[in-house]
Amino acid sequence: MRFTLSSSALSSSLSSLARVINSKNTLAILDSILFQVHDGQLVLTSSDSDNTMKTTLPLDECEGEADICIPSRTILDSVKELPEQPLTFEINTSDYSIRVLYQNGVYNFTGIDAQDYPLTLPLSENCTIVTMDSSVLLNNINRSLFATAQEELHLVMNGIYFDMTQECISIVATDGKKLVRNKNFTVKVDQPVSFILPKKPATLLKNVLTKDGGDVVVKFDNRSAVISYSGGMLTCRLLDGRYPKYNSVIPQNNPNQLTIDRRALLSALRRVLPFASESSQLVRLRTELGKLEVSSEDIDFATSAKESITCEYVGVPMSIGFKGSNLTEILSNLDSDEVVIELADPGRAGVVMPAEQPENEEVLMLIMPVLLND
Repeated sequence: MRFTLSSSALSSSLSSLARVINSKNTLAILDSILFQVHDGQLVLTSSDSDNTMKTTLPLDECEGEADICIPSRTILDSVKELPEQPLTFEINTSDYSIRVLYQNGVYNFTGIDAQDYPLTLPLSENCTIVTMDSSVLLNNINRSLFATAQEELHLVMNGIYFDMTQECISIVATDGKKLVRNKNFTVKVDQPVSFILPKKPATLLKNVLTKDGGDVVVKFDNRSAVISYSGGMLTCRLLDGRYPKYNSVIPQNNPNQLTIDRRALLSALRRVLPFASESSQLVRLRTELGKLEVSSEDIDFATSAKESITCEYVGVPMSIGFKGSNLTEILSNLDSDEVVIELADPGRAGVVMPAEQPENEEVLMLIMPVLLND
């Protein structure tokens, strides 16, 4: 069996697929990538048992059909340094020997019988199907991933929650200290339904989706999801459990409202944060009419920093403390020029939103305060 394809197209696809493979696998064959040549196309598959990613590539030339597994490290390392050129694969299906011909040389190595490669189980017949634009899914994953938890006790918080209703889809992530809720009003369903996407497949999608990639079709049941996008497909196991009632922790009426340039506040935080206590990373925000004071200190090492920024503020003067790294992450994952920070009192959560919401969306981020000693 013989086929020819572009070296750069193969290298790019292999780099994405290699992210699925674990450093240690329960099945040795999962260290390999499955090559399937049928109908003039090459389908590449990688898996870690819980997640399976497939990519389809067109072939320039093709003689015969075959399925074979090729060790991922061998094939990835051998093609990633090649400049753009045609690669010709010659595969002997009787002894699984592989010969790869390129402009100035040849590779010879051995593959593995593909019949032992694990198959993904199909979804149930009553699965839910949702279609959304790839930019919607990509933007919401980008905004949410940083807020997922890394816990063994509450596994459901280690993923991104997709909560769909007749009005909108809410894509939510929280670790208990910060929360992100993205509402998109272009995606709706007839009956309320939800699922929790684990962090790893969410990260894989972040790396392969593009903003102009057309539609993404999401099919899911209570166990697994199949996400089809331009040029590929990801099958993953979903997290099982009840997600926290996220709407109940979002304040409905924080009367004190601060409007400020996002980049200016982010820069000030980055300058002040190195002077905060390494253990608490406490940053104090002091609000008053027309001015925000950002400060930090570390009593143990006698360091402190203070900076003032002009802003618009409506409310009573107050001081509130936040973990600096959490606030920095929130501001870094918003796109707007200005943000609105709504506050109630030093003991209640602050709400951060873009001053101008994206079209057909409502983005909200919540951050829990750190109690001040004074």
